[in-house]
Amino acid sequence: MEKHLPDTAASEEELLKWATPEEGSLKPTCRLEIIRGLLLVILQPSTGQFPRVCANTQSLLRKECCPPWDGDGSPCGERSNRGTCQRILLSQAPLGPQFPFSGVDDREDWPSVFYNRTCRCRGNFMGFNCGECKFGFSGQNCTERRLRTRRNIFQLTVSEKDKFLAYLTLAKNIPSKDYVIATGTYAQMNNGSNPMFRNINVYDLFVWMHYYASRDTLLGGSNVWRDVDFAHEAPGFLPWHRAFLLLWEREIQKITGDENFTIPYWDWRDAEDCVICTDEYMGGQHPTNPNLLSPASFFSSWQVICTRSEEYNSQQALCNATSEGPILRNPGNNDKSRTPRLPSSSEVEFCLSLTHYESGSMDKMANYSFRNTLEGFADPRTAISNISQSGLHNALHIYMNGSMSQVQGSANDPIFILHHAFVDSIFERWLRRHRPMLEVYPAANAPIGHNRENYMVPFIPLYRNGEFFISSRELGYDYEYLQEPALGSFQDFLVPYLEQARQIWPWLVGAAVIGGIVTAVLSALILACRKKREGTSPEIQPLLTESEDYNNISYQSHF
Repeated sequence: MEKHLPDTAASEEELLKWATPEEGSLKPTCRLEIIRGLLLVILQPSTGQFPRVCANTQSLLRKECCPPWDGDGSPCGERSNRGTCQRILLSQAPLGPQFPFSGVDDREDWPSVFYNRTCRCRGNFMGFNCGECKFGFSGQNCTERRLRTRRNIFQLTVSEKDKFLAYLTLAKNIPSKDYVIATGTYAQMNNGSNPMFRNINVYDLFVWMHYYASRDTLLGGSNVWRDVDFAHEAPGFLPWHRAFLLLWEREIQKITGDENFTIPYWDWRDAEDCVICTDEYMGGQHPTNPNLLSPASFFSSWQVICTRSEEYNSQQALCNATSEGPILRNPGNNDKSRTPRLPSSSEVEFCLSLTHYESGSMDKMANYSFRNTLEGFADPRTAISNISQSGLHNALHIYMNGSMSQVQGSANDPIFILHHAFVDSIFERWLRRHRPMLEVYPAANAPIGHNRENYMVPFIPLYRNGEFFISSRELGYDYEYLQEPALGSFQDFLVPYLEQARQIWPWLVGAAVIGGIVTAVLSALILACRKKREGTSPEIQPLLTESEDYNNISYQSHF
């Protein structure tokens, strides 16, 4: 039965209820177009992750962000034993040489420039006021374990797919309740006495966070330092984006009330072209302008933010989330000498075979690094750094040839979410196959912000890089294609041992050869001695091999 169009006074809940189509009801594209129009009228969009309650002069001058929890009214829910307000403990581990400055960037020793006291939550509690549950837990006291499944977007039903698209539209048009973004540096805020913050919608909040973590360092005048990135080109790339997607997922769950929502993924291995680029999914190509999205796609009206890095640099200013035009995308018309095609299954498998998470300089020049190969700065067939080419993760961004192809503004294109969910699944496969200890993640000498104990920029509440160097199951989610074949899990279990055996095989062969030579020499000496004794004694000694049952001898090797 057809649902009736809600009136303009409809609540957000009514919109969401209506946004979920029934099978055989109004065509999805028509329904989503109407949703879009209603939202633009009803929910006027706002033009960091900084908690709204801490974005004020008092909190900045005190350098404290310990808001009360609504449940009991005490800071960090202390009366309910949820957490306490404590001084931030910063890592003192040395950093790599890539960033030769100190005290010039608000992101250094995050978040101490803004706050040096925040909530430290106990048990399974989480959040800037300890009012939420850690990832993977739910319930009033956060004691119930939950495991959600991220699915292939092409395996969703039409209703499920349309609901996902409607949720994205909702996120693009609802102002964030809890967070605001900074529109100036701490110095421009006069060291906290002149707060510069702005409202932003939920979707663009995450676009801004991705921009803020990867933006250039402003050095004053017209000077900037470009060789800095708190979310890319170093060990934190995979844990940072893992936390980023989980937070994005959580915010959509909160604004929709759908606790079971998970981000879908796009498995792009061996794809001939951008099969996701259709009006039924993430938007087809404009019929007259190949750089724009089709008017039939509701993403065609989306406005991007934070894409004009050179303009911000010249003005020594931060992105303030002003609309900067439509999403740009022209898949496949990229520089073929840099990215000739989309990644293949064999390249992913080679990447997964790499045993070292990180290596060498721990940046985009690292060789034989799983992280650098998956990120795309190393050749996916050799694992040797080659920044003139773009492989795996980077290849997708370059291939899209538009908003996705610029690091700071890439999250404007919603394909970003599907892409990074699949990249995260590859990270998860590597973790399950190699079962690394936490110590495998570098504790020191990584580029700024990327050591194991560094807090991730710009997240508040605070998360350390090492906290997300664990299996997704411990964080409350799994991937559909990793659950299916039991054989696959068994193979993943065996692979690390077979890989170790492969690495030490030359030593085993060498040891066997030397052992054979030594055995032959000893046997010859023993035989000579026996013959000498036989010459003086009438007794015939039996051969040693005649008294041994060699079929029952077993050899064990410990790898």
